[in-house]
Amino acid sequence: MNLERTIDLLKALIAIPSFSKEEKEVADFLESFLIENSLRPFRKENNLWVKGSHWKESNPTLLLNSHIDTVSPNQDWTVDPFVPLEVDGKIIGLGSNDAGGPLVSLIATFCQCNTLNLPFNLLLACTAEEEISGPRGIRYILEEIDPDFGIIGEPTSGKVAIAEKGLMVIDALAHGVSGHAARDEGVNAIYTALQDIHDLQNHPFRKESPWLGPLKISVTQIDAGTQHNVVPDKCHFVIDVRTTELYPNQVLFESLQAMTESDLKARSTRLNPSFIEPNHVLVKAASDLNLVQYGSPTLSDQALLSIPTIKMGPGDSARSHTANEYIYKHEIEAAIVLYKALISQLAKNI
Repeated sequence: MNLERTIDLLKALIAIPSFSKEEKEVADFLESFLIENSLRPFRKENNLWVKGSHWKESNPTLLLNSHIDTVSPNQDWTVDPFVPLEVDGKIIGLGSNDAGGPLVSLIATFCQCNTLNLPFNLLLACTAEEEISGPRGIRYILEEIDPDFGIIGEPTSGKVAIAEKGLMVIDALAHGVSGHAARDEGVNAIYTALQDIHDLQNHPFRKESPWLGPLKISVTQIDAGTQHNVVPDKCHFVIDVRTTELYPNQVLFESLQAMTESDLKARSTRLNPSFIEPNHVLVKAASDLNLVQYGSPTLSDQALLSIPTIKMGPGDSARSHTANEYIYKHEIEAAIVLYKALISQLAKNI
């Protein structure tokens, strides 16, 4: 699978709307494409995976994974997001950067490496619902594929993310006692919420990740009161928490509840931070190739995997979810070379 065919595949994917939970058409197309390229994909709903031709049950398995879904286009697009354009060496279209470019690069890499007799199995997985961390995405097929470690294809400008911040969204409810605002009665729930917000903002979380920096807590929404002359007995606010490997979500949630008067309820604690040990064979292979390593502030399917993973791929994360999203052809070409080099180096180290 050469570069020209890889770019043609990207353009074909752009032309098929594939919003989260609506990936059937693109999964159908990609399944046919893989079959046409002499591969034998497995499928579960809108998730596809292919085992390498030298598969041995006794070998560890390297997962090559990226996602087939996209966000919806925003109103600032000046071109049709589903008509791929090639202008001055870049491909413009919805999902071109996040994560069409990484996806087709991994597919090309898999096709080119599939004939190699490696000391590990290659497993390609093209999965759904990544943009919403949905239940019918990669988590839905983990029991089927059972990888040992993996490369997650996302736009990282070719750098290697060895850590990724987690996410926890918390609904907080401060309680008070209603009363007339003109008299000295009632307990104002807004004031209780403000005290909790102050404590959250100023609490000294002293542990700082060397890769991800400090924990970040932001209050992003607040709502209280029914009319101007009634002391509110309830105040709801939302807390956005970006966690690091030093503060697992559930442990941190319990700590936050202990320090606040408001009742806290986490919408989910499953989007944990991810971190791969610096001495892991994947990180060592990246180091041997002198690849830049960093901690990523953005979330991906790494959060849903319990195996060691790195995140890397062509494109720039800053372009994701933006109008007139694009990726350069030379970035895809370089990514295929880089993925293949990493696989080769990994084979030497195992």
